[in-house]
Amino acid sequence: MLFARKVWHLLVAIKDGLVLLFMLLFFAAIYGALTARPSAGLVRDGALLVKLDGVVVEEPSAQDPFGEVLSGDTPMKEYRARDVARAINAAATDSRIKAVVLDLSRFVGGGQVHMLELAKALDAVRAAKKPVYTWALAYTDDSLLLAAHASEVWVDPLGGAFVTGPGGENLYYGPLLEKLKVKAHVFKVGTFKDAVEPYIRDGLSDPSREARTALYASLWDNWKADVAKARPKAQIDLVTRDPVGWLKASGGDAAKAALAAGLVDKIGDRAAFGERVKAVAGEDSADQRPGAFAHVRPAALLAAQGENKSGGAIAVVTVAGEIVDGKAGPGTAGGERIARLIDEANADDAKALVLRVDSPGGSVFASEDIRLAVERFKARGRPVAVSMANLAASGGYWVSTPAQRIFAEPSTITGSIGVFSVVPTFEDTLKQYGVHADGVRTTALSGQPDMIGGLTPEVEQMLQTSVESSYGRFLALVAKSRGRTPQQIDAIGQGRVWDGGTARQNGLVDQFGGLEDAIGWAARQAKLDAWHPAYYGGSANPYASLLERLTGGEDDESGVPAADFAALVAQRQQALVGRVGSDLARLLTLRGVQAQCLDCPVSVPAASRPQRADWLALVRGWLAL
Repeated sequence: MLFARKVWHLLVAIKDGLVLLFMLLFFAAIYGALTARPSAGLVRDGALLVKLDGVVVEEPSAQDPFGEVLSGDTPMKEYRARDVARAINAAATDSRIKAVVLDLSRFVGGGQVHMLELAKALDAVRAAKKPVYTWALAYTDDSLLLAAHASEVWVDPLGGAFVTGPGGENLYYGPLLEKLKVKAHVFKVGTFKDAVEPYIRDGLSDPSREARTALYASLWDNWKADVAKARPKAQIDLVTRDPVGWLKASGGDAAKAALAAGLVDKIGDRAAFGERVKAVAGEDSADQRPGAFAHVRPAALLAAQGENKSGGAIAVVTVAGEIVDGKAGPGTAGGERIARLIDEANADDAKALVLRVDSPGGSVFASEDIRLAVERFKARGRPVAVSMANLAASGGYWVSTPAQRIFAEPSTITGSIGVFSVVPTFEDTLKQYGVHADGVRTTALSGQPDMIGGLTPEVEQMLQTSVESSYGRFLALVAKSRGRTPQQIDAIGQGRVWDGGTARQNGLVDQFGGLEDAIGWAARQAKLDAWHPAYYGGSANPYASLLERLTGGEDDESGVPAADFAALVAQRQQALVGRVGSDLARLLTLRGVQAQCLDCPVSVPAASRPQRADWLALVRGWLAL
């Protein structure tokens, strides 16, 4: 019996040891998946394959790997514009890279400034006497802009190329809210501040139409000018002036119509395209599928290049997405998080600061947190520059005011110096169903703001006064930054959005240039002979490798399907349905005083810090721009 007991204890000990060993191996595998990085040894002779299965952004959003897996949906991939451009530029000088290949079959798009940044990198490859090839099922404006800078543009026989131009429809809920007896209390300053109009009108106001027409005309002219310069044979006017006649002239075959208009050079499926690239880049010995060619991915090429760490550090902090209170991000500009990053750069004795802004604005308190952090950095006598990407409007311009130099591109959207608030109340709606609000107040502010019982006149006046005060402070900050009077800024403010070219003319922007130009200016102001950018908060997503293993690697499909013209129309209809949900969320979430424009791409933050329920905290949460 004693012997059997000892044997049993031995078996239990072995079992426990094996469980412990397997647990250690499991967690080691998880750690390896999380920390795995591309190896420089993966770079081989061939083509650089840039497969953009998703959207190009300034800063990829934070990801929850377990949430993505449990949802059952394949997430849309996000590509940092700076990383894609760096990889393409590296291909221009790396002797192992024979060509650059862009697979745009599942490309959703990106901002026009980002597209031009990538196009410039493609030009550098061609200047190095290396070919650039693109392939897609269907090209649209963003992918066409990139393709215009390619040596050869291929399209699938079942695809085509379609030019839509900027602009489109917005939804207006004024008559619906009136029918439902929902009161949308609007408080605003700015003749052109049109983001409130969907809740009070049935269409564009005249000032909104004027501003939007001018903005879209400038963006459209910039797009056409770049495509015409890069691809003179492209007949954009033919495609846009009579798109039906253009398509019918080719018997309804969109691929042949694109070829006839000079938008593409070759028609062929993926295998035929691959064979063309293989003739230049060589075959892939590990892949025997038709059209497989030797290639390397951007991440591996960047790993082989390494990072420049010589000279003084120029801190680069990114403000991307809607500006919100708290630590949100990346992909959303949490004011507390970004202010902390700037303070870290300050403590690290960075020689200068470049604030990279790609934001439509948001919370005034978060914007002020960021602005004050920039002021603390500048107070130590070091230069500060702002580099505007696709947009730096409202709060995005607020955080730019401390800069000694503001850089933008002609296609940057900026300005929108104006504020507003929309507070819905439902007292008349509920009365229809026999629901009434009643109670006892000790002051005019007791129980306010009340979405059920309505707002008191005192609260309405206080909110309008707060809006006007925020606008006055905004004018003062911009006036001080631009060396103007508040009255002069008011003349170009009023919530109007400007393209980068016009903003430079009216003094809101100092000069044209990208991020590298801003970094170079800051380094020269700091009197540095050698320097390198130090990106704060811009490290790679620690879950990226794990997500690739759980949801598919680089060669697997993303959540974006390849689409022909009919599918593109369907996708835009789905986006419109999503817009309805976003508009309702903005109306029903008491977010208060805002300074956002309908023309700016606004992303709803994945999470935001809830405000306390007392009156002052709610009003504080409303004060945003």
